[in-house]
Amino acid sequence: MEKKRDVAREICRSYNVALSPENMERFAEILLPRKLLRGAHALTEGEVCDYMYYVERGLVLQYYRKGKMSVTEHIAHEGDMVICIESFFLREPSKIGIVMLEPGIIYGIPHDELYELARSSFEFCKLIFAIEQRSLIISQQKADVIRFESAKERYLRTLRENPDIVRRAPLHNVASYLQMTPETLSRVRGATTEDDL
Repeated sequence: MEKKRDVAREICRSYNVALSPENMERFAEILLPRKLLRGAHALTEGEVCDYMYYVERGLVLQYYRKGKMSVTEHIAHEGDMVICIESFFLREPSKIGIVMLEPGIIYGIPHDELYELARSSFEFCKLIFAIEQRSLIISQQKADVIRFESAKERYLRTLRENPDIVRRAPLHNVASYLQMTPETLSRVRGATTEDDL
């Protein structure tokens, strides 16, 4: 239980939300740790997303299928939250899957238990809002980057702001995440110098 308390405190610290000691204990109690191997799914497309996942350790991929292709939506690592936001909030089957790119440990925050806590304390409403707000901002920022930046600019931004993605994820996933072909990513990487950073 002490590990779950540590994770609960880390989540709240990360989202700048203060919980009373009693509410921190209640939050820790609902966390569900999952130790998953590389390639294991936390969510398969077509399932309802019943959990937000906090990544304690590992690299986690969110993807969707477009025809026969798998497209990388998001890559998360330690300290990030993974959520299929539409499915989680609307309680509809997810078009997004969640799979481990590395073995790791994720903590599930269950939808029903979280909302039960929110009915009893406004502190949990603030936590839900903070998580939802950051998720929406990240989605908007990624959409803006894709719309307005060149392939090289997208790569350099990711290298500066989120080097773990570039260092740890397979090349084809990084390319898909940056919405370019693996060949384009290889060219961009090869042409990047220290002066670019």
